[in-house]
Amino acid sequence: MGTDSTVPLIPRAVLYGNPEKTGPQLAPDGKTLAYIAPLEGVLNIWLRTPGQEDDRALTQDKKRGIRSYFWRPDSLHILYIQDQDGDENWHLYQTDIHTGETRDLTPYPNVRATIVSVHPDFPDAILIGLNLRDPRFTDVHRVNLITGEVTLDTENPGDVTGWEEDNTFQIRVAQAMRPDGGTEIRLRAHPGAPWQTFQSWGPDESFGGVLGFTPDDNSLWLLSSVDANAARLLEVRVADGQTRVIAEDLEYDVTTILRHPRKRTLEAVAFLRARLEWVPLTPDLEADFAFLRTVCDGDFSVANRTLDNNLWLVFYNREKGSPHYYTYDRAAKKATFLFAVQPAVDNYPLASMQPISYTARDGLKLQGYLTLPPGVESKNLPLILLVHGGPWARDVWSFNPEVQLLANRGYAVLQINFRGSTGYGKAHLNAGEREWAGRMHDDLLDGKAWAIAQGIADSARVAIMGGSYGGYATLVGLTFTPEEFACGRGYCRPFNLLTLMQSIPPYWTPMLALFMRHIGNPETESEFMKSRSPLFRADRITKPLLIAQGANDPRVKQAESDQIVEAMRKNGQPVEYLLFPDEGHGFARPENRLIFMAAAEAFLAKYLGGRAEPPSEAELPGDIHR
Repeated sequence: MGTDSTVPLIPRAVLYGNPEKTGPQLAPDGKTLAYIAPLEGVLNIWLRTPGQEDDRALTQDKKRGIRSYFWRPDSLHILYIQDQDGDENWHLYQTDIHTGETRDLTPYPNVRATIVSVHPDFPDAILIGLNLRDPRFTDVHRVNLITGEVTLDTENPGDVTGWEEDNTFQIRVAQAMRPDGGTEIRLRAHPGAPWQTFQSWGPDESFGGVLGFTPDDNSLWLLSSVDANAARLLEVRVADGQTRVIAEDLEYDVTTILRHPRKRTLEAVAFLRARLEWVPLTPDLEADFAFLRTVCDGDFSVANRTLDNNLWLVFYNREKGSPHYYTYDRAAKKATFLFAVQPAVDNYPLASMQPISYTARDGLKLQGYLTLPPGVESKNLPLILLVHGGPWARDVWSFNPEVQLLANRGYAVLQINFRGSTGYGKAHLNAGEREWAGRMHDDLLDGKAWAIAQGIADSARVAIMGGSYGGYATLVGLTFTPEEFACGRGYCRPFNLLTLMQSIPPYWTPMLALFMRHIGNPETESEFMKSRSPLFRADRITKPLLIAQGANDPRVKQAESDQIVEAMRKNGQPVEYLLFPDEGHGFARPENRLIFMAAAEAFLAKYLGGRAEPPSEAELPGDIHR
């Protein structure tokens, strides 16, 4: 069975080409709107005056595109980060919105810039992280945005993974990784003062940390699962540690908070349950949110606001349609449609993403999402088990181009937030400790069995797919349980846990203790890690495999893919290998995404029997195919 022939094929380019427009941000003064859109096929930053149609391209990138930017608080400059062909050595650039003059603020080779903070009251400076002194450690630097001068602000002693500034724009908090994989929050009274341990918790707590200072700098907002299962939002007084619980849920971690853009007061908190749910903490926000829920179908979030908080940009995530952006005038309680990210998809019938849950073989409750192809009876379908990356991440209810393409081609798609996924509290997170290729994989098999027992999936036509950790899970499926799946497709995935740990980027060094706790210590547990590595079971693969790799991936090196492909070909096993010379961990360029997805469609149609759009001349892999 497959999708009914009366359901039109959604062209790959509609789902995997560039967005028409995305990522809008209002200048802090509200006089200019920026957004990202293609210029000659490459994503660049554009500007317009709100309410007018005077759109113009600000940047002129010709190859990789710009995907992350923000306004300098002066409303006259745009700041953005960009790397070289996916190497993740980000540079920070500043562009004048009137002259178009662009300056590389961090012109250091093989150095990675990360954003620490900007502050509306300090428009001429930015705090950034640079691993300039030592590739392993990110120190805080203060950049003068007028002169370009870069000054070392706070040095990393070697274990700090994050920093937080107070309301005078001074670094006051350091979040460090303990040797056992736990977390230590350090506080200092002022720059130059000695660091003092403020909070400390062990490795069994869920990921948490500092979200910011209260406006008076007397307390900190923390996410912490100490004395609870799920991470709660706490307000902890600096002077004596007195703690107040602001928001909590027994099962789900707090996801994020919303603060006033200038006053920096706490206004709302969000939980990502089956869907995103906001809890307003002030009466005026309660009225705003009540109105915004009526504007558009889907889950909303506040994407951007002017400093006076009068004009908002609101993002609506819609499962069966392109994401939408609206402007919202708070005083008038009026929302105005701004644009759809991929409006062409709204011309096609899309599939519904349904939250599901089931019980794993050891009794653990698992949750996820099932998407069924439109136009056919939901029985005995080919099934794609689509595994998320991380694994410290989770699948969410959303418009997902890959899920929609697969459903349109006739496949049921099952996404599982297996143990070790984040967002479900520390019991669920810690159940994945040392369970790569163990119970984490059992959870996926139990999900497959659930779909078959429901009558949805054909047991003989199930594929496993994913990227990063999901790509690793694909290889586990084909090596540890070779009879469970008809085929597999993975990209940017580790195959050998030993070489993965030995080749991690140097700037991940402070997180090594966490990786070793969850995956294994290569110095003392090499045999255990080999036992969980698909490479050493490559001879057990009997089902077809499609592999894709970015040659510049700093997290999962090309050698990982080369190893498994060499082993499979030596044993005469079926493998297709796509190597993209200008990509890193994931595929940023639309040309490469389309080549990869065209190959994936043909691969799945061949082995599962779904539909496929024939590749265009530009989508043929050429010398990318190895």
